[in-house]
Amino acid sequence: MAQGSPPRPGTTARRRLPVVVVGAGPFGLATAAWLTATGASPRVFGEPMETWRTHMPDGMFLKSVPAASSISAPEDGHRFADFRAALGRRPVGDTYPIPVDEFIAYGHWFQERLVPDVERTAVRDVRRADGGFGVTLDSGEEIEARAVVVATGLVAYAFRPAGLAPLVAAGRASHSCDHPDLAGFAGRRVAVVGAGQSALESAALLHEAGARPVVIARTGSLLFGDPPPTDRPSARPGPTRLRKPGSALGPGWSLFAVSRGPAAYRHLPLPVRTRLLRTVLGPSGAWWLRDRVNGHVPVLCGRRLVAARLQDGADGAVRLEMEDTAGRKDVLDTDHVLAATGYRVDVGRIPVLDPALRTAVRTWPGGPPVLSAGCESSVPGLYFTGLAAAPTFGPLLRFVHGTTFAAHRVAASVAGGNR
Repeated sequence: MAQGSPPRPGTTARRRLPVVVVGAGPFGLATAAWLTATGASPRVFGEPMETWRTHMPDGMFLKSVPAASSISAPEDGHRFADFRAALGRRPVGDTYPIPVDEFIAYGHWFQERLVPDVERTAVRDVRRADGGFGVTLDSGEEIEARAVVVATGLVAYAFRPAGLAPLVAAGRASHSCDHPDLAGFAGRRVAVVGAGQSALESAALLHEAGARPVVIARTGSLLFGDPPPTDRPSARPGPTRLRKPGSALGPGWSLFAVSRGPAAYRHLPLPVRTRLLRTVLGPSGAWWLRDRVNGHVPVLCGRRLVAARLQDGADGAVRLEMEDTAGRKDVLDTDHVLAATGYRVDVGRIPVLDPALRTAVRTWPGGPPVLSAGCESSVPGLYFTGLAAAPTFGPLLRFVHGTTFAAHRVAASVAGGNR
């Protein structure tokens, strides 16, 4: 039996695997592809592209441009552009927003070619065991591994304001990641809390589905990106490129720096990293959202939620109490509150990790893991990639293009540790 293979049916011997990858989204698939290229023979668990399929709303478009939306692979021929070419579709550039269903199809295409042995079962529990890790699957199988890569996506980190907890319990408030289809809100009043891409796109989709959304934002005004002047950054005039250099995250020196320098980002002082993570690519909508929001969706800017409660009566309306920047109070009655309030990485909220393992991981304030240059945590052999790595390496790790930086680093570190 080859090293890393599961025990044959009917045997009781348990062989320690080199590495297990938990999650089969873009970061999990990219990591698995690079691990396979090192000869590490990973076992990969999860439904391919599940988070994208079950937690992203129908009708959504990616904010990143096609050139920055490829899953990293150790060999040529697996970019988003290659996927479109394989299907006989025309090449596209920066002015083409990618529909979420097309990106999901691309993820499956990538998986079928580079990670065909994904095991479509969930991981129930990961714990420390004999210098490595014990992994329990939903199927009941128990396996051991020298290394585990956590690539579980963003859902566990969804931030729901504490004041909305009673409404969540009553089914009158939810997070934007809870709804793959917003059509069920047709005819209902929905207060969308937030000012970023998720909030503004959710508001547009709600309006287009026949709901009555209102956006509540702390910011003084909504921000939208500018439409790309050309399909290719290289086609922009030279002076413009010098003033605002192109990058995977968009034009501008700050975006250029964080997209080109995630390894250096890790060495910045913690307060600087925290501020950059919050302000670089701060709350804003894509350029193609402007005309779908402005003039269609009411917006209450400069508002902070103070309280939220269910009204007495048959209709069970939700009353939101708000305060503006001058301290003036006002109220809004609605049927549902949609919190498009982002994600906050906290190792303590990762359900697949055993409680003892969670507390063993050294974290930054707030709960994100402290990671090495190879994305390894303070627990030897336990790796984090994707959004969980963004507090260490910067905003790039919040986007698919971050697989280009992270996947081969994780693979190289795992391969070195397994020698």
